[in-house]
Amino acid sequence: MKAAVLEEFQKPLVVREVPDPTITAKGAVIRVEANGVCRSDWHAWMGDWDWLGVKLPLPHVLGHEMSGVVEEVGSDVRAFRTGDRVIVPFSQGDGTCPMCQQGHQNICDHGQMPGFSYWGGFGRYVHVPDADVNLVRLPDNVGFTEAAALGCRFMTAFHGLIDQAEVRPGEWVAVHGCGGVGLSAIQIAKAAGANVIAVDIADDKLAFAKELGAAATINAKEVRAAKTIKQLTNGGAHVSVDALGVAATCQASISSLRKRGRHLQIGMTSRAEQGMIPLPIDVIVNLELRLVGSLGMPVHRYPQMLQMVSEGRLRPGDLVTNTVSIEEAGKTLQSMSDFATMGVTVVTDW
Repeated sequence: MKAAVLEEFQKPLVVREVPDPTITAKGAVIRVEANGVCRSDWHAWMGDWDWLGVKLPLPHVLGHEMSGVVEEVGSDVRAFRTGDRVIVPFSQGDGTCPMCQQGHQNICDHGQMPGFSYWGGFGRYVHVPDADVNLVRLPDNVGFTEAAALGCRFMTAFHGLIDQAEVRPGEWVAVHGCGGVGLSAIQIAKAAGANVIAVDIADDKLAFAKELGAAATINAKEVRAAKTIKQLTNGGAHVSVDALGVAATCQASISSLRKRGRHLQIGMTSRAEQGMIPLPIDVIVNLELRLVGSLGMPVHRYPQMLQMVSEGRLRPGDLVTNTVSIEEAGKTLQSMSDFATMGVTVVTDW
């Protein structure tokens, strides 16, 4: 099969023929029809996250935001059959550990991530293990490109805002960082009835955030974001999201909150922070702030999100600003080093 292969960290991906995946009894082979190019791919391409224990053996095929068609199923698979249209969740569980049994497959004790734990959607075909618990059927009226835009960025924002931070109608939500996950958070918070403030340092991204439903935008290069948010909201945001994972956005997010506000950490750090960011502990104590982490989304939460997409209440397709061939995937990754991409880019042509 054709694939864009990571052969050396921080070097261009190499498009070449690689062996087709082999079916297992509990697995399914998916023909990928669309796959998003995500900042998590960039972290892997950079060789980041070794402090988290993520060390990819090379060569490797990235890609974890995929949708497609079931090409083949293993002998033990019962819930899916050849020809089914599916989305492949980023957070996958084995279905047997205590976390999975409690409905938290996204933090499975033996969890796997496509494109990290095994070869992913930058290849034409992908083998998904434990298919009965790690695939989700795609509604007929949701296209493959739109489905690829759902994960991991969109579904991560959905789980974080709806399940973890429990955003309520009428609340003020500040989103720091208008990359793919930040823009997703803006659209989702708006759909939940919140008033959204978008924060970034790029005017074009802020303009896009406005199109997606932000009530106000703040350029953090021009003003102090936290102070401006407190003025706009008469006291601070009820929920503030760090959608990037750098010290500046994390600290600004916490400083943007009103008393008893909730800080939602979605962005993962890079080599500069290596997971360690200084926080204003006294502010957290005195204002009774809550710090909430969120990783991916449990598989059982997909149906509600997909129903909202099917009904037009959520529009992940609006975030797609570019569709490319597999030959262009590597260039898209490289451009993320300078934060040059906007919205979501999806590979749709092999």
